[in-house]
Parts: sequence; C-alpha cells; structure tokens
Amino acid sequence: RDPKGLPVLPRVAVDVEHYGRIFRTLEKNIPVTLRIDIANKFYADNLDSFNIVAEIPGTNKPDEVVMLGAHFDSWASGTGATDNAAGSAVMMEAMRILKTCNAKMRRTVRLALWTGEEEGLLGSRAYVMQHFADRNSMELKPGHAKLSAYFNVDNGTGKIRGIYLQGNEAVRPIFEKWMEPFKPEGMTTLSARGVGGTDHVSFDEVGLPGFQFIQDPIEYETRTHHTNMDVYERIQVADLKQMAAIVASFVYTTANADQLLPRKPLPKR
Repeated sequence: RDPKGLPVLPRVAVDVEHYGRIFRTLEKNIPVTLRIDIANKFYADNLDSFNIVAEIPGTNKPDEVVMLGAHFDSWASGTGATDNAAGSAVMMEAMRILKTCNAKMRRTVRLALWTGEEEGLLGSRAYVMQHFADRNSMELKPGHAKLSAYFNVDNGTGKIRGIYLQGNEAVRPIFEKWMEPFKPEGMTTLSARGVGGTDHVSFDEVGLPGFQFIQDPIEYETRTHHTNMDVYERIQVADLKQMAAIVASFVYTTANADQLLPRKPLPKR
C-alpha cells in the first residue's frame, strides 16, 4: 500500500456455493439483492515489522549456515491456519526434533519465520539484502558464500510429496538419495521447474539455493487460500508430523554434508 496512492475499489470474494445460488436464482429471472457492509481501515500509526530468527550453532563449521523458514503473517479473512501457520509450525517442530535428539550438526542451522510475505516477500527480502546480497545490484555480502541452502514450506497442510529443484539440476542426484527413506511416506517427486510466490524466491533471485517442498493440495487453492475458511479445523496433524520429519532430515543432512550444496550461476543485473 502506498499512502499517497489513489484509492481503489474494494474487492469482494464470494464462496462458490453462494455464487451458485445467486446464479441459479438469476437464471430463473428472479431479482437478487445483496447487502454488503465493507469497513476497510489502514492502521498507519506503526508501520514497523519484524522477522523471528533462532538457531542451533554448528560444531566445526559454525560460520556456514543452513536455513529453514516459513512466513507467519496471514490473510485477514481467516486465521491463517494453512497459510501459513502450518508451515511455521512444521519448521519449529523440525528445529525441536533436531534439538531434542541432540543432533550434532557441523553447520549452524537457522530458523526464520518471515513477516510481510503476503505484501511481497518483504521480510525475507529485507533479511537477504541485509545478510546475503542486494537483488537489484547483485552486490554480494560476505554471508553469501557461507549459506548452503534455504528450505521453505508454504502450500498448506498437506503431506510433502517432493521438492521443486528451482532449475538447479546439480542437486537432483543429492536430493534423490536424501528422499530414499521417505518414499514409503509418499515423497517421490523431484520437479525441475521453479515455483514462485513465497519466501524461497528471495534467496533464489540472488543465486542462493532456495527450495520449496511439493505438498498435497488438500483444497488449499480451492478452499482455504486467502479465504475465511483458512482456520484450525482445516489442519491435518498427521500430515504436519510427516512434513516436520522430512524437513528435519533434509536440514540435518545439509548441515553435515562435506560440501555446500551446488548453486546455479549468479543472475545478471
């Protein structure tokens, strides 16, 4: 939102069941009257925001980092259960698993819960610019050479079925090996293509390995995404447990690998 910008018309989303009833009524030439009370307000008294960051220090390579994250801001018409409290809970649980198991990891593992994702990846882009690189000029910070990978979850409550390679074919044989124990759990897909719209993009656009997991849709796009039905009742607890175990495994293995994960060529600006 630009406080100096021109006002725009409100947008109203109607559930398909209600839309269908209106449509069928109009087909019978019966008038339909809608009464809508829209009261939008911008709270401009404090425009500051923040990310939540926590880490488990590495043992013999603590200056090298593996990151995992999700955005914790949500769309206002629901409580943000699948978008993206689910992803945030999975990443916190993955960290709890690693901590509880007293897993020894050579590299530092850093959790980040982002804000401002819904407004344009604001939290993750600010973090990347501060610590890794300026996406506009491609001026690199010292931390750029020290990040092995960033793993993201932001597609609802469904089980992990694979991972998007984001065009980084060099990691395919690595991830194929890491996926092997989870094939009985349904993780079988490595997609060559990239996917956008969430916080791994902030890393990928400055040449860092950033990955989004592929998940079961479970009515994410058709029912809960940015609607007032995005509430706790839509959460599938067993699926979240599967996701947390897979994320913890990928993070642990990345943190203990002999080398940093392979990278694509740096983008040209």
